[in-house]
Order: sequence, then structure tokens, then C-alpha cells
Amino acid sequence: MTTQSEPEHVRADPSLSAIMSERRRLINLAYRLLGSLAEAEDVVQETYARWYAMPVDQQEAIDTPAAWLTTVASRICLDVLGSARARRERYVGEWIPEPLPDSTEWVTGRAGGTSADPADRVTLDESVSMAFLVMLEAMTPAERVAFILHDVFRYPFAEVAEIVGRTPAACRQLATSARRRIRAAQTPTAPTVQQAGIVRTFRQAWEAKDINALIALLDPDVTASADGGGLVSAVLHPMRGAEQIARYAIELAGRVPNMTLLERTVNGQPGLVMQQEGVTVTVMAFELAGDRITRLWAIRNPEKLRPWTAAPEV
Repeated sequence: MTTQSEPEHVRADPSLSAIMSERRRLINLAYRLLGSLAEAEDVVQETYARWYAMPVDQQEAIDTPAAWLTTVASRICLDVLGSARARRERYVGEWIPEPLPDSTEWVTGRAGGTSADPADRVTLDESVSMAFLVMLEAMTPAERVAFILHDVFRYPFAEVAEIVGRTPAACRQLATSARRRIRAAQTPTAPTVQQAGIVRTFRQAWEAKDINALIALLDPDVTASADGGGLVSAVLHPMRGAEQIARYAIELAGRVPNMTLLERTVNGQPGLVMQQEGVTVTVMAFELAGDRITRLWAIRNPEKLRPWTAAPEV
């Protein structure tokens, strides 16, 4: 017996709540696999479209809908990853994963300026740090899927094999290869409090146009990359060397006198946000080793900054 206050769609489909409760997990999975919240949302939307395109009797025949949704979403991600390499070869400049704010700093959702659904917010942990996502970009699609499903989401290799379309032994080898890549690229990380202090000192030195202080904060072999996507100005190729990067930062500060730098959480790590007249134009993520900055990523592509920028009033 249903109550008068019970929503009509729940009475019509008692499984809807259980199915939709998987949305956050699927978004978390797809973002880690693709490095793009926009593409992750598209994947999850397509996954649900396929579920609801099935006749009810086929839906009821599926013992574990959550496993079905994960399998379909992961396979769609595999297809997207397969085509992404060709698309990124045509990308203007460096392609950097889409940066995510802390949940308390989230401003808007995707196009249209609507507020982000809390279910869409990605859990921020070490597996979404910018350095980690960049390392994932070096993997093959199969390595990436096998590693994320097993090592991050703890799926057994038997289930990973069904998703990837390979044997469990082959999936185990894929994950091992991925781990080897990660170990080779990883650097010791400083505690978050120490990282925040270094990023704060970097901001202060940049605002003061103190080139010597900036150089002292940068590792001699530091690398800086920018992503404008061909939509806004950005350095097309990575810059290397502490002095070169420090001089460019000082030059940039001189060209943008109304620049405001804010300390923010970027993909779960201390980072900086550059604003002009209250609008976020750049999000910066850092990788540190000890007390030096070793990598710096500046995301300027406005299509990747939607969660950081308040929607204009219309």
C-alpha cells in the first residue's frame, strides 16, 4: 500500500532509488578513468540511458544492477580512452586533466550554470591528485582501467577481466605494469600542511614579484605546463628550469596587474586560483618533493573551469 505523499516515480519503479544511488560511485570511477568531469558525466548519462532502454523484464533478470552499471560505464570509458589519444593529438597545446575544487568550494555544475548535484562531486583523495592523474595518462587504456578498478575500487581480477574482456591473469599483469609506471614516476610527498605552507610562500613571492624567492621555492629541474585548449592564451609546450619559470611568472604578473591569487584545494591538494575581476581564469596544481616545487600545472581552458566560476546572471 502506497501513501499519498510517496512520489509517483517511486511507486512506478521501486528500483529507481537503488539504481540512482550508484551515480556518485560511477562519477568517481569515470573521472579517475578519464581525467575529465565533463566526459565522466557523459559516460554516466549514457550508462543510465542504456539501463532504462532495456525492457523491464531484462532489468529484473540482472541480479546485481550495480555491477551491471559499473561494467557498462567502464566499457564506455575504455572506448572513450581509445579515441582520446587521437583527439588529444589534435588538441592545441598541453592537455591537462580537469581540476576539481573541494566540495565546500564547488560553484556550479556543467553548462547552464545550474548548481552541482552533490552526487556528482568526486571524492577527493590521493587517487585524484593532479600528479596521479597525469601519471595515469601515460598508461594504455586497458592498464588504466584494470589498475583503477582493482587498486583504487578494489574489484577482484575476475570481475575486472569480465569488464576489460581479458583473462584474470592478463588483468593482473596490466595492473602490475601500471603500478610499475606509478612507482617509477612517484616522488616522496610532503605532509599537506607543509605543502600548503610552500604554496602560500610561492603566492606571496609571486605577488611581491620576488624572483629570488620564487627560484628558491622551485626545484632546479621544475617543469611547468599550461592548458588553454586553444581557447585562451597559454604556453604551448612545457617550460623547464627554475629561473625560466620564475622569470615568466614575474613577467605574467606585470602583464596582469589586477590579478588576484587565492589559496584553494585543487584535486585534494593545496593549489592556487587566479582570478580577474572575480572570475576564475586559471587553476594551478603543484607537485612537491621535500620543500621544493617539482611540477606545476596551470589549467586555463574555460571549459575545464566551470565548477570554479560562478555562472553569469541572465
